[in-house]
Amino acid sequence: MTDTADTADTALVLGGGGLTGVGWEIGILHGLARAGVDLTDADLLVGTSAGSVVAAQVRSGVLTLPELYERQLAAPEGEIAAELGLTVVLRYARAALTARTPEAYGRRIGRMALAARTADESTRRAVIAGRLLSHDWPERPLTVTAVDALTGELRALDAASGVPLVDAVAASCAVPLVWPAVTLDGRRHIDGGMHSSANAHLAAGYRRVVVIAPLTLGGGPLATPAAQAAALTARGARVLLITPDQAARKAFGRNALDPARRAPAARAGLAQAPAHVERAAALWAQ
Repeated sequence: MTDTADTADTALVLGGGGLTGVGWEIGILHGLARAGVDLTDADLLVGTSAGSVVAAQVRSGVLTLPELYERQLAAPEGEIAAELGLTVVLRYARAALTARTPEAYGRRIGRMALAARTADESTRRAVIAGRLLSHDWPERPLTVTAVDALTGELRALDAASGVPLVDAVAASCAVPLVWPAVTLDGRRHIDGGMHSSANAHLAAGYRRVVVIAPLTLGGGPLATPAAQAAALTARGARVLLITPDQAARKAFGRNALDPARRAPAARAGLAQAPAHVERAAALWAQ
């Protein structure tokens, strides 16, 4: 990753998963912290799509985890309802089946995204700005992922990238064919989840890693969170992967982008957290 990994020890990876993913991840983090395991003190936070929102929120230090959790239960004001319909999912799947690398997949999805009719970029940016508690990069390491719509390459954005935090998170959350691509440094970018739903490989070099992944599937050239966790383990890291249980998946419903499902997802995350306390505590206490 960077030279920081030579001296740092812990990484928290937060994957993508729409508004339900935001709620569930905060529920998990709140539940673990309430049991004495605060993962947000990790040396590095990596956020993809929904995870970029959560990572930026917790790194800001503006609100505590209990306050962030209560925020998920409130009416989702300022959000725009959207749906990741079957047609969009099938176009993703078709691209995955015919692409040999994540970059090739990103290019194909990127072309579709640039041709799609969506809300304008400034409208969507305002929504993301409203989600974030601070518009400044935090002092502690935070990496936000996005994919270049033309090259398909993954970008790991941080405070040194020169990209404003709101724009970085907006790009990471730019679900293709649903939301507009986001312009960074004169280039258009799409959702970081178009390279991997978690991008846990960016935690390479850290000895202890927790991956919280609302989405568990890969497809074609895209690695699953489980495969990335296994690769980190093979390199010597101790890794805990947390994915939604059956109750959480039911709480998500069929549309991860539905603002009305955020609160049920947060409650499901809080309810699921106790099942992971023992392993998380053993890992974080090393």
